[in-house]
Amino acid sequence: MVTPDPAVDEYVDQVTGPRRPAVLLLRDLCRTHLEGFTEGMRYGMPAYWREGVDTGGIAFAAQQQYLSLYVLRTDVVAAHRDRLAGLSVGKGCIRYRRPEDLDAEVVRSMLEMTATSEGPGC
Repeated sequence: MVTPDPAVDEYVDQVTGPRRPAVLLLRDLCRTHLEGFTEGMRYGMPAYWREGVDTGGIAFAAQQQYLSLYVLRTDVVAAHRDRLAGLSVGKGCIRYRRPEDLDAEVVRSMLEMTATSEGPGC
C-alpha cells in the first residue's frame, strides 16, 4: 500500500458534501492499486507517480462542477474508453459530473493497468 502524505490528508479533509465519499474512494483505490507509486500533491491536487518517471501517473481533483480523474497513460484511457461512455473524457482526463457516476470497478481496472503499463504518457 502507498504511504499516505499529510498534504493529501489535508486536501481530502477540505472536501465536503456529496463529493467527499467519492474522493475518499479514489484515494483508497489509488493507495491500494498503485503499489510502488508515491503519493503527494502536484499541481494542487493529490497525485501518484513512480519516482524517476515523469509521465504515466494518476491524479484527481474535486472541482466545483465535477470530479476529475487524470489517467496519464494514453493506452489505459484508450483501453477503457467504451466503459467510460456517457462521461466527459479527454486525452487523459475523465470528468464525473455526479459522484455516483464514478464506477469503482472501471477505476480499479485503470489503476491496475497504469501500475503495469509502459505505454506512452499524455
